Amino acid sequence: MDRRDFVTATATALTFGRTAPRHVDPALVDYFSEQLEGHYRADMMLGPRELISTVTAQHTLISNLVATARGETRLALLRSSAAYASLIGWFHQDAGDLQTSSVWRGVALEVAQRSRDHQLVAYALLNHASVRTDLADGLGALDLCAAVLADAGRLSPKMRVLALQQQAHGASLVGDRATVDSALDQAAPLVERCDDGVPWGNACRRTSAYLEVQRATCYGRLGLATAAAGLWRQILDTTPANARRDRGVFLARQATACVRNGDIGRAVEAGRLAADLAVETGSVRIGRELAGLRQAAQPWKGTAAGRDLDEIFAL
Repeated sequence: MDRRDFVTATATALTFGRTAPRHVDPALVDYFSEQLEGHYRADMMLGPRELISTVTAQHTLISNLVATARGETRLALLRSSAAYASLIGWFHQDAGDLQTSSVWRGVALEVAQRSRDHQLVAYALLNHASVRTDLADGLGALDLCAAVLADAGRLSPKMRVLALQQQAHGASLVGDRATVDSALDQAAPLVERCDDGVPWGNACRRTSAYLEVQRATCYGRLGLATAAAGLWRQILDTTPANARRDRGVFLARQATACVRNGDIGRAVEAGRLAADLAVETGSVRIGRELAGLRQAAQPWKGTAAGRDLDEIFAL
């Protein structure tokens, strides 16, 4: 990302201005909530490339309304603004642009604090932890999770699940399997209580076998290839075909675990499917997972199996 694009992204994110107050229909809050839920569903099918401009334009509209609304409607729109900023941050994160993602994560955190919604503030902090995880900064992710969990009594079940699973990711980056298992085990009984009626932060409800996905990912980082491969096999059996971006990520992670486990046939099969989905969705996240597969496949270089794997990387 060059300096001009960074400045443009920052200016787009910071759209609140000084505007004369006027009546804003409270029904718009429900409208934006319904739209947000639809964007999350579309993201699972399309990936970020097709959605960034649409959702960013809607965030600008919400920000303009925040600048003119008053009272409870204004607070509700601030919550909508924070939720949309969080989703835009995710889109850029999934597209591999962590710098722009961090800008939007910062906007989301500021607006969440202005909305006085404790759950949204926690969610915004955990999204920052997710960026730290993508940067392989396990300690940074753990610091942010600890900040959220320090006030665990005020957290909704959904926020506790998100905090604990993110803590597990941070722990996996520093080689701490005990904390990985402990955090995910604590989260397990809370998943069924995650229906809080708000349209953001619902990956634990939308994603089949949500905690198993987190455990398999963490086990892969920890080098527990056999356990990870077994989990990915179970997870993919229940992952909907229309969740194309998620399937691509899961398949690439399965392929990496299988390579490390010596199951080259399954690795090639999963890797090919993941590569096709990377092209279709434009998800850099899938591409990044395939880069991990390529690194794991180095010991097979020059063999027949290695040549099959090389065909995947040529796609």
